[in-house]
Amino acid sequence: MLTACAAAPMPGNSAAANESSVPPVSSPGPASLADSVPVGRPAPNVSAMAAAALAELGRLPVKGSAPMTGYRRSAFGRAWSDDVSVDKGRNGCRTRDDVLQRDLTDIEMRGRCTVLSGWLDDPYTAQRLRFERGVDVKRIQIDHVVALADAWRTGAQQHSPQRRVEFANDLRNLQATAGWANQQKGSSNAASWLPPNRSFRCTYVARQIQVKRAYDLWVVPPERDAMRRVLTKCVG
Repeated sequence: MLTACAAAPMPGNSAAANESSVPPVSSPGPASLADSVPVGRPAPNVSAMAAAALAELGRLPVKGSAPMTGYRRSAFGRAWSDDVSVDKGRNGCRTRDDVLQRDLTDIEMRGRCTVLSGWLDDPYTAQRLRFERGVDVKRIQIDHVVALADAWRTGAQQHSPQRRVEFANDLRNLQATAGWANQQKGSSNAASWLPPNRSFRCTYVARQIQVKRAYDLWVVPPERDAMRRVLTKCVG
């Protein structure tokens, strides 16, 4: 049976509060980055979020890029695995459908997991896109906010196989977006690619920092400098 529903806000994952429902932070002083970065939506208080992200950026290790030796997609497990302990893990739905349920609106479902159709207000491009399952599958894709290849060259190759699976299926690191934007980004970090929608760039960079902190990844010097430039413009 087909049912229509609106996507509910994503509940907080095991390591962070629900970013989309946390009230705006009045001052940047003690703000936690985990509590200030919205998932899939514009920031409620961009200045406070950017200030918290800048503080977190200062705590990230800065190193050179590790070689890509041994990298392959399968190093991060089977795509959209539900066998993870992060938010929505082991709920019986593939991660891709969990992301679609979170990021789309006016959703039509088949059963509890399968998203048949809906609308995406794409934060990367500021486009409103129609999703229909099985129709033009390249139109809407799921982006890893910190790309898998970038994670590999900044520390993930040292992680256990299961931790890499968790990383690849952590909703904090996943965003539905226009397929062309996802393809354009590829494995780029913030030094070589930012969302075309400039109003989302601070949120995007803050999410990258949040994910890198959560998974003990580092930033390379040009990436750190690019992140700092983006966030500095948003403070105040």
